Amino acid sequence: MRNPIFLHSAVLFFAVISPAVAGAQFKQPTDEELKMTSDPRAPGAAAVYLDIEENDGIEQDVSTYHARIKVLTEKGKELATVEVPYMMGCEKLALVKGRTIHSDGTIVPLDAKPENLLVVKTTEGRVEKRVFTLPDVEVGSILEYSYETFFTDCDFFPFLRWELQRPYFIHKLHYAYWPPSYAVADKHGELASRLITSENLPEGVELRLNAAGHYILDLTDVPPIPDEQWMPPLRDAMFHVNFDYVNGLSLVDFWRREAQTWMESIKDFIAPGKTMRAAIANFIQPGDSDLDKAKKLYAAVQVLDNTDFSRKKTETERKKLKLKDIRRAEDIWTEQSGSGNELALLYLSMLRAAGLEAYAAAVTDRDQGRFDPNRADFDQLDTVLVILRTGGQDIYLDPGEKRCRFGMLSWKHSGASGVRETSGGFDLAGTPMPPYTQNKTLRTGDMEIDAQGAITGLFRFTMTGQAALYWRQEALEIDEGALKKEFDNELEEIVPEGVEAHVSNFLGLDDPDSVLMAVIDVKGMLGVATAKRIVLPGFFLETRGTEPFLHEEKRQTPVDMHYDAMVTDQIVYRLPTGITLEGAPPDAKELWKDHAVYTARIRSESGKITAERTLARAFTLAKPEEYQDLRGFYQKVAAADQAQIVLGIVPAAKSN
Repeated sequence: MRNPIFLHSAVLFFAVISPAVAGAQFKQPTDEELKMTSDPRAPGAAAVYLDIEENDGIEQDVSTYHARIKVLTEKGKELATVEVPYMMGCEKLALVKGRTIHSDGTIVPLDAKPENLLVVKTTEGRVEKRVFTLPDVEVGSILEYSYETFFTDCDFFPFLRWELQRPYFIHKLHYAYWPPSYAVADKHGELASRLITSENLPEGVELRLNAAGHYILDLTDVPPIPDEQWMPPLRDAMFHVNFDYVNGLSLVDFWRREAQTWMESIKDFIAPGKTMRAAIANFIQPGDSDLDKAKKLYAAVQVLDNTDFSRKKTETERKKLKLKDIRRAEDIWTEQSGSGNELALLYLSMLRAAGLEAYAAAVTDRDQGRFDPNRADFDQLDTVLVILRTGGQDIYLDPGEKRCRFGMLSWKHSGASGVRETSGGFDLAGTPMPPYTQNKTLRTGDMEIDAQGAITGLFRFTMTGQAALYWRQEALEIDEGALKKEFDNELEEIVPEGVEAHVSNFLGLDDPDSVLMAVIDVKGMLGVATAKRIVLPGFFLETRGTEPFLHEEKRQTPVDMHYDAMVTDQIVYRLPTGITLEGAPPDAKELWKDHAVYTARIRSESGKITAERTLARAFTLAKPEEYQDLRGFYQKVAAADQAQIVLGIVPAAKSN
């Protein structure tokens, strides 16, 4: 995710964990709760929440939160440390109460004042954490605590989000919100009197509005926060309710106004002046085509300092260097540095200065969540892209992603949604999802094997698309030695036991327009040898059984694989004299129609065996109802990957 720029100031959560239950009183535990050693509704759980209660009331400027937790194992004791997020300069922690109740009924109170709690500052935004720890916690203890927060002098427009799941099972949950009777100011300083809700709730559960105008939600038997392979971002996957305020507008009117405001804000920022026109003259020639001009200017922006991948200068450093505030795209060019979103807008300014037709788009980073047009929140659009219109086609570009080649989007921004400029105004938009053929990894290996099953050889991993972008961006964060170590760690998870694999060098690491190659030295004991045979894994890089979804029988959330991709292996075993192929598995092909295909075959030639394998995945998202088909496909792939090659040892001829 990029830091928002000209997408409006980031709106902070009115209550990130939104303290609950005004005036909540501690509860006398039941004998059953005190004696509980396990929970049949949460088998094997380290702890369970007995109750969670939260009340939020803007009119009273107070929120309170109350929780009771039963500790069932040693691991569950970690819940004794409680983090209370709050907002600097706007939110004050007024009251904290807590106690530990042992299984024999003994009560140990918390002795802590809000002003004495540990403050942990974050590196972004204005959210901090205050932390307290309940005393003398044992396995079998009940943890109970409450805290109260009130809001003073908030200089921003608040919204409220309820996040309704926790790391452990919840027996009973109650949330309440009473909206103010007066209108509050929105981000434009106008009165916002209309409340819009959006939610993701369990089937059959509804948010209720009672006769007093309060929103009420009651849940029982709430499952833990999902923890599944390849989940969508947790922000979308978990149960939640959002409350947003608008200025008496419908959602359609809200998005129309917000998009118009956004376009006006970037219009002045990107307007090219003398500095910009002089700058682009150094890169383009009169005879260049529109596409050539766009590529040259893209390259010029890519070499600038991108503070999303380096470090943004502090205000003190900027003053010391006598740097001006960033007010226009030209200031970024002068400084030769900017955030990803600033560089994207700089590129848009350069394209327009060169006379090209180009537009801005604002989308939601898929690594953080999906765009929800049912929310009255423009700040969910956190990334700026550029759309070049040439030859009657739109080309989506990602200049704010360092080392992302021209014409390619980071996976986080492909298949993403948001708004875009058009020649006549604006429109809702979605970015393209590239086919699997643009995200290829070819893994070739050439290995010598001896009569005992030992190997030495060389591998080459050749990558295009997202895999190449990942490693190129990793190289911006760490030095080459650390990068090799990280790659080696991934190799260790896929090469057979008894085999060592180490990267010797990378080729094309700093050139996004070329393929990226990792050259890998391999050695070790691969085969199991007897007097007459050597048994080898058929598919060298798949012997560890690394395919996903083999052990999850059911699925709560969609599967998000990030992007379509294809991985091909071509591995040659060179045999010594006296070793021949005795047995190999038949050719294999598995198909998940319209989603994925797997092929594998082993070929024998004079003195060598070639194992070829391809897994092409032409899907990014799979719904929970598709999971059984997905899992069945990967189970077949995993079974085929465990095929073995049997080599025969020809006895040496006896001498006379």
